[in-house]
Amino acid sequence: MKTSDIVLESTLTCPHCGRQKEETMPTDACRFFYECENCKTLLRPKAGDCCIYCSYGTVQCPPMQGGAKSCC
Repeated sequence: MKTSDIVLESTLTCPHCGRQKEETMPTDACRFFYECENCKTLLRPKAGDCCIYCSYGTVQCPPMQGGAKSCC
């Protein structure tokens, strides 16, 4: 995948309350924690996932989109 094909916007969905929010993903770091603005649940990646975007987002993180085996 070319760098120009990488999507930087992902909609995160809280598994506890269902709130959705579009976020811009960082290209130079993993995001391990995310606090839901609605229910204040602290989200962490699911087992086997590298970050919250890979677990709860509509689009995987940029390194994974680029073909990396892990973003961290």
